[in-house]
Amino acid sequence: MASPDQNDLPVPTALTQQNHHVSFPPIDDYAFLSDCETTCLIASNGAVEWMCVPRPDSPSIFGAMLDRSAGHFRLGPYGVNVPAARRYLPGGMILETTWQTQTGWLIVRDALILGRWHNNDQRSRTHRRTPMDWDAEHMLLRTVKCVNGTVELEMACEPAFDYHRATARWEYTGKVYEEATAVRSDDPSAGPSLVLTTDLRLGLEGRESRARTRMSEGDEVFVALTWSDLPAPRTYDEAAKKMWATSESWRQWITLGKFPDHPWRNYLQRSALTLKGLTYAPTGALMAAATTSLPETPGGQRNWDYRYTWVRDSSFALWGLYTLGLDREANDFFAFLNDATTDEHGKPVPLQVLYGIGGERVITESTLDHLFGYDGARPVRIGNGAYNQDQHDIWGTMLDAVYLHVKSRQRVPESLWPLLERQVRAAIANWGEPDRGIWEVRGEPQHFTSSKVMCWVALDRGAKLAEIHGQLQHAAEWYAIAEEIKNDILTHGVTSEGVFTQTYGGETLDASLLLVVLLRFLPPDDHRVRATVLAIADRLTENGLVLRYRTETTDDGLSGAEGTFTICSFWLVSALVEIGELERGRHLCERLLGYASPLRLYAEEIDSRSGRHLGNFPQAFTHLALINAVTHVIRAEETHSAGNFQPAHTPANHPG
Repeated sequence: MASPDQNDLPVPTALTQQNHHVSFPPIDDYAFLSDCETTCLIASNGAVEWMCVPRPDSPSIFGAMLDRSAGHFRLGPYGVNVPAARRYLPGGMILETTWQTQTGWLIVRDALILGRWHNNDQRSRTHRRTPMDWDAEHMLLRTVKCVNGTVELEMACEPAFDYHRATARWEYTGKVYEEATAVRSDDPSAGPSLVLTTDLRLGLEGRESRARTRMSEGDEVFVALTWSDLPAPRTYDEAAKKMWATSESWRQWITLGKFPDHPWRNYLQRSALTLKGLTYAPTGALMAAATTSLPETPGGQRNWDYRYTWVRDSSFALWGLYTLGLDREANDFFAFLNDATTDEHGKPVPLQVLYGIGGERVITESTLDHLFGYDGARPVRIGNGAYNQDQHDIWGTMLDAVYLHVKSRQRVPESLWPLLERQVRAAIANWGEPDRGIWEVRGEPQHFTSSKVMCWVALDRGAKLAEIHGQLQHAAEWYAIAEEIKNDILTHGVTSEGVFTQTYGGETLDASLLLVVLLRFLPPDDHRVRATVLAIADRLTENGLVLRYRTETTDDGLSGAEGTFTICSFWLVSALVEIGELERGRHLCERLLGYASPLRLYAEEIDSRSGRHLGNFPQAFTHLALINAVTHVIRAEETHSAGNFQPAHTPANHPG
């Protein structure tokens, strides 16, 4: 790949920092769109500021979120940057932005288009799962309607290929001004080719394709950006039909779920849609988040690439979807795991912490030093070096998800059993060894208590699965080892006050120990559970929100502080309800729902003082914990007795 001209690239300096600083939208300002193959984030000013094609982990074509010069695609009224309102159309992933100007009103709708399955002449080169009725059309469609007065509309599309390492070259490819194509100026064959199709008149000005028009009441226009051979709409009516089909596909999906008739229903639905949107349909993988390098500390170095599938996150995400009756995604994820743990000859390979969304096992981490970083937070990272870490919780999280999926059917698929047995054997072989824990600390490996608990989960769930599968000898052996692990944890991982600690023999609190009760390691009425939950609630919080751990007492290999981890706060809600503290749990849940973005999305962390969202966005782990916590509170209120309620991840007709 040819290097770009350094004069074309922004140079992060103290001189430019002030100008950059004021122009970055808050993280929770962004809207999230998905077609389950591509994702994008749109700022409230109407600009697409993060988009990677053809996959969410591909190099970006619009990267203004990480550097104001790294590409954008704005559509909106000229000279107005703050909309009157933004919302998702109910039940789906279509964004509607309403604009008021001094002379009129506009409504813009944005969607990544879904249509009927289209690979009918030849098989898809990427799709490895069972084809569904709907499929991505590889198109970002934007429609505009003037509903009052007159408004000056502007469109500006300026891609910056390969994370702003290659500039764009535009040329007309239609009859007149209705179509233009952008390719890399250094190597047009390197791809992707971006085709802009519209009923506006396009002008090409350097790296940018632009359009301006005056719209009057009743006028309608569209702009479609495509990156495949599928045809773009040629008229507004064709564009409107594609919008309708996309809305229909999302609503058909969300209707499969079971949502309570409750004021918090919309939070549950938006979280479910977000988790579905973070799914990569061709393989069944689920990304941790749609972005890279959004900082956990403002201006700091805790910036990671989350566009991969963590076994832990994905398994817990299925926990959340299962809660809502949306368990069809489980089949695809289990098939993905089977692909990932089997080589091309069908031989087993060890389970990793994380994978590429196509099943890639090697994910090299590097930095993009030419990018300024979100609000100056550097380095900007791509790839993730945690892929080859030792984290002993992965076997338990996977087997717990499998158990939840299987027990309602009371049958373990024969093809799945060898995979499950391998994970139990791995937990047996490794549970006594140190690791880097659930939080992937980059300090020295230690004996993390939560990792041991997850190894117990692996043996306990493995034994239950063996019983269902008729492998009674395996079940007896694995139950015995589970008891051995439990005794070891209760001997070395609990203080004299009965509080579970981050590491064996230590005193540090860790929010991951809330899982002790949520995963049924001990019953809710055990004195050690209550002591641990209340200790975390009282001593591991800032302004009532939960930290993962105190950075000053944990060797995580990094400098700087971090915000409160929202998933941990939602875990605390569930744990408080479990131990009978329903009012306290409900109050915390209400506070957390109040911190949601205007579109009811969550990043990884929240600054407890400002309410500012921090970290990658939107975050699957946070949304699944929301589903669990909200359902805990609703079910507990319905039964009026926290001791008798059904845990959130348990179907109503199954015991916890």
